[in-house]
Amino acid sequence: MLIAPTSAYLGRDRAVTPTADFDAASPPTPAPSPTPSYRVSQNGDSRSSNTPGEGLRQLITTFDKVYSRLSHEHKQRFFDHILSKSHHQELSYLSEAVVPLLKRDPFRVLPYEISLRILSYVDDPKTLGKASQVSRLWHLILSDDQTWKTLCERHQYRRLSAAQRITYRQSSRLASIPNVPENMEVDSNVLESMYDPEPLRQVPLSYRSHFKHQYLVDAAWNKGGRLAAKHVTSDQAVVTSLEMNGRYIVVALDNSRIYVFAEDGRLIHTLFGHVMGVWAITVLGDTLVSGGCDRDVRVWNLKTGECLQILRGHSSTVRCLKMVDERTAISGSRDNTLRVWDIRSGVCLRELIGHDLSVRCIEVVGDICVSGSYDFKAKVWRISTGECLHTLEGHYSQIYSLAFDGKRIATGSLDTSVRIWDAATGNLIFVLQGHTSLVGQLQMKDNTLVTGGSDGAIRVWDLEQGACTQRLAAHDGSVTSLQFSDNRIVSGGSDGRVRVWDMASGQYIRDLSQAFDSVWRVAFKEEKVVILASQRRQIHMELISFSPKGEEKEVDPLEDGVVVEDIVMEEDEFK
Repeated sequence: MLIAPTSAYLGRDRAVTPTADFDAASPPTPAPSPTPSYRVSQNGDSRSSNTPGEGLRQLITTFDKVYSRLSHEHKQRFFDHILSKSHHQELSYLSEAVVPLLKRDPFRVLPYEISLRILSYVDDPKTLGKASQVSRLWHLILSDDQTWKTLCERHQYRRLSAAQRITYRQSSRLASIPNVPENMEVDSNVLESMYDPEPLRQVPLSYRSHFKHQYLVDAAWNKGGRLAAKHVTSDQAVVTSLEMNGRYIVVALDNSRIYVFAEDGRLIHTLFGHVMGVWAITVLGDTLVSGGCDRDVRVWNLKTGECLQILRGHSSTVRCLKMVDERTAISGSRDNTLRVWDIRSGVCLRELIGHDLSVRCIEVVGDICVSGSYDFKAKVWRISTGECLHTLEGHYSQIYSLAFDGKRIATGSLDTSVRIWDAATGNLIFVLQGHTSLVGQLQMKDNTLVTGGSDGAIRVWDLEQGACTQRLAAHDGSVTSLQFSDNRIVSGGSDGRVRVWDMASGQYIRDLSQAFDSVWRVAFKEEKVVILASQRRQIHMELISFSPKGEEKEVDPLEDGVVVEDIVMEEDEFK
């Protein structure tokens, strides 16, 4: 920087002390007028010396004393003067030195709550991840659960229960960081790694770790996944039913067999007892109830594979089943009736009579059961009394599917329409038109209904407006299986494809697994999907996992045609 000593007044009542000639060996002497300028290197040396000169030290000392007494206005005038005397090299250096000084960490200045509010507007988790690496303070603030809870809500990830979360009280070492309240929720792993050299211990989930897990699961649904198990059987049969809960995967066939798999895909039981095809199953906890063409309803213990009860009373095929609670089940039959069973005692509590033709489908919420029939009608029943509350009439052909959420009833028919009914009054709310063939697949959640038809189309409906919001040309044949969550729709078709769609936009995401001859059933939970399909007259069961790596046994990436575990089951293995 160029320093130009001067005796000119910077104010009316104060002057700058005269400077020295840096090249002189003797101490500086006052001068009546400004002396020539001298260029000083960045390390403080003059042109004639490689070490700081005595004159420079005195000048700095004098400058410190004078500068501290100047007013703000005089300081500005002083800088104006210095800048006017500086060359480009000095100005460039000054710019590089000043810019970093003008930058301030906003999170060290702003109140903690405002910092969190600012971060709540950041939607991209990758941006938040990079921001957490800026400093220890940023890392700590971004570990606050509120930020990640907000992000979970925006991505429609499920909420954590109170038992899964943990609150840390601020330690003495955290107190040294400004603007951090005493009671703040942070990720336990962050605190451990930052301030505790001891090994990490198992702790309940925070929203940050929960979001990370869910984000990785979503990414795997879109592009990844691992084939966790694959079973192939030579059964030349039709898969009639698939049930999947947190413990078991249960598959029923029209050749009288029921296969029970563990959640990881291991075959644990083959249930024998029915003498004809099994067409309906329902699972609650460790209890399975099954029914079929032999007209029997059987109750099984899934832990042991033992048949606990055989319930007899129907005079034709049992076509549909639902568990009301751990003690009660309802069956619908081609004999036109429904029966309410005490599955522990094996007693039929009541028979529900009213349909004129086969009962094709039932749904249960609380004490209310809704049944759909080939007589074109649906009926609403009170389970505890057997009373028929409403008869829903309007369809022009058989009812094949229905959905019931406790308030509204949706019925799908061979007449290509879907009708929405008020469960409390039995009144018709909407008639949804759009499909051109049988509507055999329905699922309803909140104000959304998703339908699949034999025309290969999937439609998403807004139940408040009765309007179709998405139209998906899903399959080249019938939609044989359909399920949706907040984020995605998964469908299977008679064209042998299993496809994933974005729930919000209706955009196609990907095909899962290879192309089969036909897909019988598909069911999924948050991190797993089960596919039952037919290929070369064999039944294929595939379990695909989307869990992040390290959380379960590592297997090869899922690719078309890749079989990680191919267990070929011969006929005698099931006998």
